[in-house]
Amino acid sequence: MSNIKAKILLSAAIMAASSLMTNARDCGNGCCGEKANPLMSEFTGLHGTVPFSKIDNSQWKPAVERGIDLAMKEIDAIVNQRSVPDFDNTIVALERVGADLNRVLNVFYPLMSAESDDEIMEISMWLSPKISDYSTSIVLNEGLWNRVRQVYENRDKYNLTPEQSTLLQKTYDSFALQGANLQGEDREKFRALNAELSELTTKFGQNVLREMGNYKIWLTADDLAGLPQSSIQSAAEAAAAEGRPGEYLFTLDQPVYMAFLKNSSRADLREKMYRLYNARNTAGEYNNLENVSRIADVRRQIANLLGSETYADHALKRTMAQKPEAVYDLLDRLRDAYAPAAKAEMAELNEFASKFEGRQVTVMPWDYSYYSNKLKAEKYSFDEEALRPYFELNNTIDGVFGLATKLYGLQFKHNPDIDVYHPDVKAFEVTDSEGKFIGVIYTDFFPRASKRPGAWMTGFKDQFVGADGVDQRPHVTIVMNFTKPTGDTPSLLTPSEVETFLHEFGHALHGLLAKSNYASLSGTAVYRDFVELPSQFNENYLTEREFLDGFARHYKTGESIPQELVDALVRSSRYGAAYACMRQLSFGYLDMAWHSTKTTVADPVAFEQDAIAKVAMFPAVDGAVMSAQFSHIFSGGYAAGYYSYKWAEVLDADAFAKFKENGIFDRATADEFRTNVLERGGTENPSLLYRRFRGQEPTIDALLIRDGIKPEPEVKVNKEIKG
Repeated sequence: MSNIKAKILLSAAIMAASSLMTNARDCGNGCCGEKANPLMSEFTGLHGTVPFSKIDNSQWKPAVERGIDLAMKEIDAIVNQRSVPDFDNTIVALERVGADLNRVLNVFYPLMSAESDDEIMEISMWLSPKISDYSTSIVLNEGLWNRVRQVYENRDKYNLTPEQSTLLQKTYDSFALQGANLQGEDREKFRALNAELSELTTKFGQNVLREMGNYKIWLTADDLAGLPQSSIQSAAEAAAAEGRPGEYLFTLDQPVYMAFLKNSSRADLREKMYRLYNARNTAGEYNNLENVSRIADVRRQIANLLGSETYADHALKRTMAQKPEAVYDLLDRLRDAYAPAAKAEMAELNEFASKFEGRQVTVMPWDYSYYSNKLKAEKYSFDEEALRPYFELNNTIDGVFGLATKLYGLQFKHNPDIDVYHPDVKAFEVTDSEGKFIGVIYTDFFPRASKRPGAWMTGFKDQFVGADGVDQRPHVTIVMNFTKPTGDTPSLLTPSEVETFLHEFGHALHGLLAKSNYASLSGTAVYRDFVELPSQFNENYLTEREFLDGFARHYKTGESIPQELVDALVRSSRYGAAYACMRQLSFGYLDMAWHSTKTTVADPVAFEQDAIAKVAMFPAVDGAVMSAQFSHIFSGGYAAGYYSYKWAEVLDADAFAKFKENGIFDRATADEFRTNVLERGGTENPSLLYRRFRGQEPTIDALLIRDGIKPEPEVKVNKEIKG
């Protein structure tokens, strides 16, 4: 599953301090003969890109400490000025606070996910309380809060643009919703809870990453029945690298795990892999069960301090949904719409599995991918593995990047002179149709021990307009865990992996095409339930022949993807849609349960089972606990926000319906989407931005039609004969 751009969320209180403006410098660039620390000055690489090869782990701590010190001096300067508070000297000045610190953190946190080691992990634990204390010091600075509040209360006196009004509102809310009005003991309690939460969420994420690297499943040739040659070859090479030729090494890395469950004909081994994968972080050194309960409890206490009954009540105030009732309304409506189809799908699958095996079979969760893949192939003559040869990675890069060329006129050029953080990573310069520089995008496609599982987009630099009027262009990165090349075979993707690529690239376009004055409102800095629209919108192109014709060619013969395979892909695209929806809803309900609770959760396992019971498709499996690995909500910024995937899915289906009406590559429609959605970032209310593009309120109808839950509307034919 794809992640939102992993922005550096120091605290909502300092959301306005993420600009990368140039600030006064002290002697931090390697004085007195010391080795220069590249983190302590503006980056001087091409387009101001990060000099990764010049950074070592010893440089993080001094750069962070210096950044915090400079930022606090900048805060003092705002507070102690004699000028009457106004939009420029307080709100804009605060927006520009912390440039030196943010330059460091905007590199450190993405690397912690994509290229980490034990030392980076230790630094992150050192960093966590420091950043928590820094952000809390800002939000609880009474002098600063008084200035912000004074500007806000006099906002009608300023002739503010919509973007300026949004910045003011967001800044005010960040203080008000993060404890600025707290007094006395409540202030100190808030500070302590914030520090504890920061430490807990950091530990949770580290546990997930470290636990994943612990699993090595050794198999023999007798255990490989049903597996594709690509999986077998990868496992053989992994075993040989460990000094055990003739054996086969499997891990729980996502592409390895998913391919195994989908293809292995050994039910016992599928079950073993499933139980290992889903019992991660439930025991031993990296047990997260206590962490999840405490994280939820600390968040609830913070929400209570700030006047909300639950954390969900608190967190949803700055979303399109606004309150928990709206979230549950969406989840319940989708559950009711999809449940009959999901029940029918499972009945059909059980019947098929029994027929396939020649005995009565009750499909279990470790069986679902295997039998559904077989049934899908039988019904639609479709097998994802048969499509791999047509999705060679380099061709797919051309195709996905080419989508942005057709829609928005963007051009992508690999530049090996731009420094990267790992040999697998490539950097591309992005320009518009007139050759104007748009930004830099880094691609990082393959799994490794230093990278966490999953897929995500983030950035090393956000777009903004500096005080000098210069438009600072963004540097973004998309990170995935695709099947690696093996021997003479290049990286070949499944349609699901292509869909993931399209998804993350949609986030990247949201960042690259940003056109805001302020970094804190730029690109993906939008409401959580709006941020997935550009990414999920892109996924619609996977089943469009006109898109596939541009790049899907056999890696050996160069032949275009055959029509029968395209037809099979399109026909099968709705297969399992109801099951997939119910699974996604289970994550949404689980997230809301954890963040709507009013008491401490003593038994996380029972709590989870109860939370998802209304959409569970299988009986509970002993030892399988999603919460213990649910990084999105416990360490990834999606707390009380996981529903946003389905919320945005409603929007993306509704948006793509307009493209279907006008042409999937219609430039006029694409220009409207770019202008009203991709470029505007968080500068205006997303509901307003969406209505401006679509011309109407979104409904769930387009999603239901796309998934085959609701029939296509009949086309009315005018039979009147004129003349």
